[in-house]
Amino acid sequence: MKEEQLRSSNWFGRSGKDGFIYRSWMKNSGIPDHEFKKPVIGICNTWSELTPCNAHFRELAASVKRGVLEAGGLPLEFPVMSLGETLMKPTAMLFRNLASMDVEESIRANPLDGVVLLCGCDKTTPSLLMGACSVNLPTLIVSGGPMLTGKYKGNNIGTSDVWRLAAGLETGAVNEAQLNDMEGALCRSQGHCAVMGTASTMACMVEALGLSLPGNAAIPAVDARRKVLAQYSGSRIVEMVQEQLCLSDILTRQAFENAIITNAAIGGSTNFVIHLLAIAGRIGVPLHLQDFDALSKNIPLLVNLQPSGAFFMEDLYYAGGLPAVLKELEGLLHADALTVNGKTIGENNRNAGCYNREVIATAAAPVNTATGLAVLKGNICPDGAVIKPSAASAHLMQHTGPALVFESIDDYKARINDDDLEVDANTILVLKNVGPKGYPGMPEVGNMTLPKKLLQQGITDMVRISDGRMSGTGFGTVILHVSPEAALGGNFSVLQTGDMISLDVERRTLDVQLSEEELARRRNAWQPPPPPASRGYVQLYTQRVLQAHLGADLDFLTGSSGAEVSKDSH
Repeated sequence: MKEEQLRSSNWFGRSGKDGFIYRSWMKNSGIPDHEFKKPVIGICNTWSELTPCNAHFRELAASVKRGVLEAGGLPLEFPVMSLGETLMKPTAMLFRNLASMDVEESIRANPLDGVVLLCGCDKTTPSLLMGACSVNLPTLIVSGGPMLTGKYKGNNIGTSDVWRLAAGLETGAVNEAQLNDMEGALCRSQGHCAVMGTASTMACMVEALGLSLPGNAAIPAVDARRKVLAQYSGSRIVEMVQEQLCLSDILTRQAFENAIITNAAIGGSTNFVIHLLAIAGRIGVPLHLQDFDALSKNIPLLVNLQPSGAFFMEDLYYAGGLPAVLKELEGLLHADALTVNGKTIGENNRNAGCYNREVIATAAAPVNTATGLAVLKGNICPDGAVIKPSAASAHLMQHTGPALVFESIDDYKARINDDDLEVDANTILVLKNVGPKGYPGMPEVGNMTLPKKLLQQGITDMVRISDGRMSGTGFGTVILHVSPEAALGGNFSVLQTGDMISLDVERRTLDVQLSEEELARRRNAWQPPPPPASRGYVQLYTQRVLQAHLGADLDFLTGSSGAEVSKDSH
């Protein structure tokens, strides 16, 4: 690619005052003249000591830089807002769209020809990809990788065990001293969650979309091969700039369908739905909630990882990684979908091998015939809701019971362990006002811990419904993302304790047994909650956020503005 064809030449290729300013200040880093004629590769880094999952990204960025230099590019690393799932309040999801704006504007405003996105913790992957899609330069993703499997007194443990331990605290099976002892054993290396939680799901998503080099999803964070892949990625992005292979060339409808099918097979997080819808909205590919059900419906669970199964991401890598899963899905995927290495997804995985059938099953003998995702419709959720059948209880897939309604997360916390609470195993727990607008930010509180008195009776699962989300590490018969959410005043907002609710996952229905006349009467009497904020980003978010079935992006961010800079200040 000729120097004058590079986007960065609009900065570094200029003469006179403009060129002097652009080059002179960069030269304080010791960059010689000839470097400014090379493709400039931005390394978008979400490293932060407040994001433990991404704590090793400085080293990963160094490996990417080596690859860029090796291929004849000029690597320039830049930071963007980092979203740490474990620390951020009220929820990292509140800031996903804000981070995407940071990424979009940072890429567009600077002299970059191509970008490598360093992603790890849950929201860092979708936020970076959403922002990059709105600019549409040559882009490649390097994931941070999962942490090593936790080890505690001879047993494997992972993030999904947090929910079991929480229940154990309620029953007295676990005490605080034991929890303290487990802390260092659970997270014993750098990297994101070791199970098929949201972070690992996002890493699998980008590989299935064709946005990373083959094998990216499962290499452990501390495995030296993660750095090798990062260096190869640095070299490849320079070639992508020369080929002008952009995100829109890869993110076709076929690529999105491949990702949905793959997500069902791996038992990926339900958060996948919201993030993929938002990404599709940025790149301009029509994608609807119902597409997820249609494409997932006949896909069995092939990957035996927690929370749907027994093993961990480290085991998946040793068993052959995502390439082995994609090979097993041959015939179901669009094999001719293009990927960042210039080959099709079929070519990349044609010779992939599986080395442990306990971890990666065959389509003929799957881990579970239940799919990883189902979309429900009914008078409770006319715009849809989602459930993860592979992580739910079979005996609750068809269930009718009385609602126990909590109007907010505070209401739930105040009453859930009340000994006088009228609740039994047939009750359906309903949590309102934890959606995008109502919380705000749609937190991961949908997999509510069961009432203490039921846990003490040995009950481990109940039907639970909310307009919020669930951690990708969570499990149970949990219905999420009810749309429209309670804060908008639909049928979900007027459910009352004692209402009879019917769930039928096979028929994909979720209804309350009330007449339309009664529902209309309640809706007319409903009063909207007060706004949660009077200024700043939170006010902007609550005014402009879309509903879950549309990806929960901000309405003014859907679509793209491209890579052109509208004004030239110099």
